[in-house]
Amino acid sequence: MIRFWVAGAALIAILQGGGAMAADFTAQQRAEIVRIVREALKNDPSILREAVEALQSNDSERQAAAARQTINANHDALYSQADPVGGGAKPDVTIVEFLDPRCPYCRHLAPAMASLLQHDPGIRVVYKDLPILGPPSVLASRALLAADRQGGYESLLAAIMTGSPDITEDSLRAQAQRLGLDWPRLQRDMGDPVIDTRIDGNRRLAKELGVEGTPAFVVGDRLVVGSDLTEVQGAIAGIRAERKQTGATTGK
Repeated sequence: MIRFWVAGAALIAILQGGGAMAADFTAQQRAEIVRIVREALKNDPSILREAVEALQSNDSERQAAAARQTINANHDALYSQADPVGGGAKPDVTIVEFLDPRCPYCRHLAPAMASLLQHDPGIRVVYKDLPILGPPSVLASRALLAADRQGGYESLLAAIMTGSPDITEDSLRAQAQRLGLDWPRLQRDMGDPVIDTRIDGNRRLAKELGVEGTPAFVVGDRLVVGSDLTEVQGAIAGIRAERKQTGATTGK
């Protein structure tokens, strides 16, 4: 029924706009078809709603399929061993998080994300710094990637996320020193061109995946955008259920 009325709505447009299909009918036949479809829509407006929902569903399915293809094509870049990681040492599911340390949604999500990793040691997260909120975000991302060289990425991330979003070199120095990080070394590493190359690579990868904001997650072959972990957890559960059926135990 839905497909019939979607076709009917499309047919109205074709008949009114002309084209090859319209040429197959006489003017009288075209007018009668339009009248019948319009009368049906008038008598049962829910038909139009169902038609719109069907079109939206088809569009979502196409977008999901495109995301799967892009994720698979960028597998190596997504799961690069050069990136900071957190979570379980022996994970059965690895997810990728694109984040901006000044993003209010990332900050809102941070406690729930920390709790998820703490209570589910089967999850590992690959961090992709994506500074999109100006120079202070870039500064913070450089500091985080520099701290990763000292094994301090997650501790500094937690400090930044709970501190002021007005990030400066002075605030980073205070946080780094409080955490026991070597500030002179961290400061030197922040200026390493390799770190800028990493950030630029994350930006290109995000663009390729269609990531336009943070936080964003890649879970298996799904792209999940937003600060609600419900969908992320659902995707993780789906991966585990599928592996249970197939007998697989690890993977991305």
